Amino acid sequence: MTAYGVKPVCNFKHEFKYTFLAGAYSPFTGDHFEMELSECNSAMFQLFLDEFSEYEPNEFKIMLLDNGAFHKAKCLKIPHNIALIFLPPYSPELNPAEKIWQRFKRNFTGKLFNDLSTLSKFLEEQVKELTKQLVKSTCSYRYLFSCSYWTNIY
Repeated sequence: MTAYGVKPVCNFKHEFKYTFLAGAYSPFTGDHFEMELSECNSAMFQLFLDEFSEYEPNEFKIMLLDNGAFHKAKCLKIPHNIALIFLPPYSPELNPAEKIWQRFKRNFTGKLFNDLSTLSKFLEEQVKELTKQLVKSTCSYRYLFSCSYWTNIY
């Protein structure tokens, strides 16, 4: 406490720690796959692609992505069972995964995490709450279902 009009002086250390959640969500089946990553770069995206490729390895996966530089890095080796389709620039509203991220962010608002392990546990709980029906209803975009090809498959 200080005298009126006197600005208090105290020691403070700015410290930032990060974790990143990568995910893929099917608006058709409700399947989802998430990985918590230590960084957001092409090496981590490669790790995500490799792990995602091994999840249901006989399934061909089509991923809609924004134009993040790490999504288009020349060093990436796209697995044989994954195709990347890039959305037009500045159009996150076309990405089904954005609705999932909005859900996570809404549940994240106003919370304080003292360390990364607490944040990781929170993210794990958020992922556990995602049922197939919830993913389908959250990620459904009319333009995805307007193609007759999809209606013949699902």
